[in-house]
Amino acid sequence: MDGLRALVVEDEKRLAETVGDLLRMDGYITDICHDGESGLDNALSGIYDVCVLDIMLPKLDGFEVLRRLRREGSGLPVLLLTARSDVADRVRGLDSGADYYLSKPFEPKELVACVRALTRRQPEIRETSVIEYGDLKLDKNGLLLKRGEREIRLSRKEYGLMELLMLNRERALDKETMLLKVWGYESDADENSVEVYISFLRRKLEHLRSSVHIRTIRMVGYCLEKGEDNN
Repeated sequence: MDGLRALVVEDEKRLAETVGDLLRMDGYITDICHDGESGLDNALSGIYDVCVLDIMLPKLDGFEVLRRLRREGSGLPVLLLTARSDVADRVRGLDSGADYYLSKPFEPKELVACVRALTRRQPEIRETSVIEYGDLKLDKNGLLLKRGEREIRLSRKEYGLMELLMLNRERALDKETMLLKVWGYESDADENSVEVYISFLRRKLEHLRSSVHIRTIRMVGYCLEKGEDNN
């Protein structure tokens, strides 16, 4: 369970915090957002292992979030958490791509057990999954960044940033997005923290003699780029 990330998308702030606290107590790194648009954006980042999603949300409802998520090819496990208990709504949620449906009010132990079950579904894939970009491999289990026979261990924040950059490939990411997705919504970290950890990652890329480098895009943020092979 160590290192698994959960996303809670719920507009009732008190309930969202309750769900977040339950998952954190069970060992999940948990982020919270309160509307469908930010929920979809975060879910599509590829950094989460499970999503607890409400149906009645501002901007985009949970059904639409699910549809767009599946349309983009995301296999992120989703637990629908909603006050609606009508059979038609359950069927619609499952048909939209939900993995499980839980009605409010819920038993805390049942919610945590459901999330646990969803994150256990494909443990063999999770344990062996490696992200690749250019000449780099990012080991999700060992927090290792590898190039050929060389490897170097990353801190959790370094790993989170590198994972985000590798999942987004050449797409530019702004510092605010990186803060929210790696440090979380409740962190006191600022943009200087992103700059510091980007510096750490650049040194480690140099140590690995990787052809991949982190490009600074002025007034925007950062992205990965492939350069010439450094053999």
